[in-house]
Amino acid sequence: MVGVADVLDEAIRTFWTLPGAGFIAAILVLLAGWYGSKFLIRFAGRPVARRFQRPSLTKTVLGGIRAIVMVFAASIAANQLGFKPGDILLSVTVFSAVLGLVLAPIIGSVINGLFLLADQPYEIGDMIELVDRNKRGYVEDITLRYTKIFTLENTFLVIPNSNMRDRDVINYSAEDTRSRLSLELLVTYEGDLDEARAIMERAARETQEVVEGGPDIRIGSARYPSAPVSYIKEFADHGVLLDLRYWVKDPYYVPRVESKIQEKIWTEIEEADVEIAYPHQHLVFDETSGIARVEVERGERRPRPEEFDSTD
Repeated sequence: MVGVADVLDEAIRTFWTLPGAGFIAAILVLLAGWYGSKFLIRFAGRPVARRFQRPSLTKTVLGGIRAIVMVFAASIAANQLGFKPGDILLSVTVFSAVLGLVLAPIIGSVINGLFLLADQPYEIGDMIELVDRNKRGYVEDITLRYTKIFTLENTFLVIPNSNMRDRDVINYSAEDTRSRLSLELLVTYEGDLDEARAIMERAARETQEVVEGGPDIRIGSARYPSAPVSYIKEFADHGVLLDLRYWVKDPYYVPRVESKIQEKIWTEIEEADVEIAYPHQHLVFDETSGIARVEVERGERRPRPEEFDSTD
C-alpha cells in the first residue's frame, strides 16, 4: 500500500526532473521569504517598539529584520540555482567592494544615519529649524540615508544625513516644548516707563498661547520666571529700550503669537502716556554755534557777519 509520504516524495522527485525546476524553486523561496518577513515584522513590531520607544529606531530595526530574512532567502534561492556557499560569499565580497567604491557618498550617509540614530538630536514628529537656511518644519521621516522634513511652507526637504550632521539644528520639541521668546520696544524718555512695562506684560499674559504664570521653569540648573516680565534693557540714544520675555506653550506658531502681542501693545499705548520712540535729532543754534554760510542768488547782496542779530 502506497502512503502519502511516498506520493509526496515521488512528486518532488518528478518536479526536480522538470526543466527550470531550480528557477521555479528559487522564485518560491523568495516569495516565502518576502511574506515571511512581513509576518515576522507584524509579529515583532509591538515588542520592538516597546523596547526602543523611538519611531526612528523601531523603523530601522524592523527594516534590518526584513533585510536579514530576505538575504537568508536569497542565499537559499541562489543555492537552488546551483551556486555554492563559497561562490556566494566571493560574489558578495566582490560586489561589496565595487559597491563601496561607486556608492561611497551613499555609504557615508548611511554611517552618518547610524550616528544620528545614536545621538538622538531629533525624532520623527519633532519641530526643528535649519539655522543656515532659516527653515522650520516637522521631521517626517528618518532613514539611514536621509532625513525628510515637512516645512511650514507645505514643502518637503530631503537632506542626506551627512549634511544634517554638519548643520546647526534647533530642536523646538525636545522634552519640554515650552520656548522662551523676547520682544523689544523702544519708548521715549518722556513717557511713563512703569506703564509701558505693565502694558507689555499684560499683552503677553492675555495671549492664549503664552504661559500666564505658575512655578518657575527650570532649564538645567537655572530657573526662570514663567510669567511674562518686562525689563529695562538699555538707555539708548533715541529712547529707553524695553525687553519683554515670556514663554509660549508650543513653538509651532511663534510668528502668530508675536503678532498678537504686538497688536495688543499697539492698541493699549494709544490711550496711555507711552510713545514709541523713533530716530530724530534736535538742532540748537546759539552764540557758540559760529557763523552759517548761506548761498545767495546772483545780484543779491551778501549779508555781513556784523549784520546778523544774535537773537535770530
